[in-house]
Amino acid sequence: MQQVYLSDSGPKVSEAIYGFWRWKNEGLPTSEHLAKTVTYCLDLGINTFDHADHYGEGYIEQYFGNLFICNKIKRSDVILFSKAGRLRSAAGFTYYNSSPDHLFQSVDTSLERLCTDYLDVFLLEGVDHLSNIEATAEALKTLVKQGKVRSIGVSDVNVFRHQQLASILNVPIVTNHIELNLLNTAALDDGRVDFIKQRFSKPLASAPLADGRILTGTAPREVLLRNRLHEIGLKYNANVEEVAVAWLLQLGTLPIIGSLSEARIKNAASATNIRLTQEEWYELYALGKF
Repeated sequence: MQQVYLSDSGPKVSEAIYGFWRWKNEGLPTSEHLAKTVTYCLDLGINTFDHADHYGEGYIEQYFGNLFICNKIKRSDVILFSKAGRLRSAAGFTYYNSSPDHLFQSVDTSLERLCTDYLDVFLLEGVDHLSNIEATAEALKTLVKQGKVRSIGVSDVNVFRHQQLASILNVPIVTNHIELNLLNTAALDDGRVDFIKQRFSKPLASAPLADGRILTGTAPREVLLRNRLHEIGLKYNANVEEVAVAWLLQLGTLPIIGSLSEARIKNAASATNIRLTQEEWYELYALGKF
């Protein structure tokens, strides 16, 4: 798998990225399972890993950091993302905190768990409507100046918040982590993808298979799309998943894989070899909206 620049000022990353957001939902796996998954990704050329301070209640970052301690992988061989700002209350609802104190604490905690001195990219997650955005920007600049963070990104923010933060920071925002797939093209339709590209950056596309609905969904739109993905896949000797991920890659986004299945991780890696025709790409785009 090739490596590409995340932006004109960001790090070089693998074309597909492995993210750990699903691990808690499927039951927290063991550290041995994580080690096996990371090793498998590296064998496929996937060297970029997406974390957050809340994935697996923090255990995922800790398990990953243990790989450095045990000398199973080298820090120089991987690119690490982490994010903060999104929190879950005891009552079960989501809220946000982009205050400097929270960001400093979160980054320090992630670095300690990951057993590293720096994050390649730190992403500010979500929009905190109560935050002082100037103070948030100053905190992000401080983290870069301290060397704890090498690049800044955002996650799940609209064009206006992205633009507002970018106008205050004196360091580039190298990406936006968005949900994007054939069944959810909102980020493409509302201008987020175009704005990210305008900033000479590549979007990170989470949920590339729409939480599995592209593979197993039973709604008429999902079945129709899956059947066409299968037909197109026959032309390229590829399966439904590979074609769906190839659609994202051709748009210039970097898909984030979250599956614990080695077969599905391999499918995402293989998708980099598929180049759809212009007509095929737009047909799938239209079917996803049907």
